Amino acid sequence: MTKKPSVLFDGACPLCLREVAFYRRLRGADGLDWVDVSQSSDAGVCGVGREAALARFHVVMPGGEARSGAAAFMEVWRLLPAFRPLAWAFSFPGGVWLLERAYLGFLRVRPRLQRLAARL
Repeated sequence: MTKKPSVLFDGACPLCLREVAFYRRLRGADGLDWVDVSQSSDAGVCGVGREAALARFHVVMPGGEARSGAAAFMEVWRLLPAFRPLAWAFSFPGGVWLLERAYLGFLRVRPRLQRLAARL
């Protein structure tokens, strides 16, 4: 098992790919394993089902615990110094809940945003 958190992302999603490319350029990104789930033919990746990993952003912690959605973003942000203030800003009680509501809203419009991002 890896000693780094594994970030599972949909590399076939133009929007997701751009976001991950941005994160990977930041200081601290080498402390994460970046796993393109779209390139995997396995039914599961790092203990997360492939379809689930393609549908939502996931981070699998070194101990095997998977986090998804806002909780996964919080884990990434905590490890990237440029995003630590954002992680801190949402660490108040209910902060992850608010982020999750925003993420669920994003997931509803993601297909349209993907089509737009593919054209750019």
